[in-house]
Amino acid sequence: MSSPRYHIAILGSTGSIGVNTLRVVREFPERFTVLGLAGGRNVERLSEQIQMFRPRLAAVRDESLATELKGRLGHGHETRVLWGREGYIELASMPQADTVVSAMVGAAGLLPTWAAVQAGKRVALANKETLVMAGELVMAEAARTGARILPVDSEHSAIFQSLAGQRIQDVRRIILTASGGPFRDMPPEELAHVSREQALAHPNWDMGAKISIDSATLMNKGLEAIEAKWLFDLPWSKIAIHIHPQSIVHSMVEFIDGSVIAQLGVPDMRVPIALALSHPERLPLGLPPLDLPRTNALTFSEPDLDRFPCLDVALRTGRLGGTGPAVLNAANEEAVASFLAGELGFLDIAEVVRRVATANGTEPLRDLDQVMAADRTARTRARAEVAEIKEKTRTC
Repeated sequence: MSSPRYHIAILGSTGSIGVNTLRVVREFPERFTVLGLAGGRNVERLSEQIQMFRPRLAAVRDESLATELKGRLGHGHETRVLWGREGYIELASMPQADTVVSAMVGAAGLLPTWAAVQAGKRVALANKETLVMAGELVMAEAARTGARILPVDSEHSAIFQSLAGQRIQDVRRIILTASGGPFRDMPPEELAHVSREQALAHPNWDMGAKISIDSATLMNKGLEAIEAKWLFDLPWSKIAIHIHPQSIVHSMVEFIDGSVIAQLGVPDMRVPIALALSHPERLPLGLPPLDLPRTNALTFSEPDLDRFPCLDVALRTGRLGGTGPAVLNAANEEAVASFLAGELGFLDIAEVVRRVATANGTEPLRDLDQVMAADRTARTRARAEVAEIKEKTRTC
């Protein structure tokens, strides 16, 4: 029996996940056809991708970028260029695509991913914010439309693989692993002086700027815990986090009989991406084998919530549920952007998020309009908190 061919659209094709997805596609041209590519502001990279893969649709953030992209592509090019929220949504729900890779960074990925779920697509999900902000709504909609959500994050892919053939009622807990980022051993008194360049230097993974900062603060692990709660339909009492600096065990599942099943592998995002694209098949990626004798010790420890207050506030907010995680995510996106712009110190990220998350409260989820309203309100509050901290810093 021949293997199926998948027709894919990629949301976030110019980012780290999108680029690695296209590396997999290029390696297996007989398995994948690219029908849609959505980028953000990186028009140069997107135009190169369009020239190589010739999709039917492409989308960018706004009309001016669309005009620039059309100019780069030249007259007579067959790819139709869209822009803005409507363009992303049209691309995510295009009838010809059976698989949508959701790899946009941040809250911007929610509505296009929702459109893919509504259309009953097979969704390879890397945009964790979709389930952080509206997991209850998204999973209910996927059940209604028959959409299948396959995880791309290495941790969630590891849980997904470790659960294969198992009964969810036999799970004692899932254990998400975290490298601990570049500051896991830094003395606490030095964290206040962390630079942008230091925070971007992840020890094991090559990621975009925003996710690298989230990994340095461990906010990323808090968001992943919220995502896991909805993706695997588990109570908070069954979700744990371990610091694992080697990034070899990508996550594991502990069962009620004491057995633990873990997924191990080299830290390369092409592995979970390829699995999400081709599941239940596995593709021969040609990566170097995992050489356990040369890895020395595999170590694990509990996260220090005093050192990483972003993780603490994320877990607290996740347990509250409702609109709280959408508020948390919005505040974090604004704080991280301000840190990357040199407007905040590293420790100020957690302070902004804490202030906004505790001030806004939470409401039970009703619909996406409510989620997006909570997002907007939280961003306004976060920008005000950033301005206040900047003013205090300036006058000190």
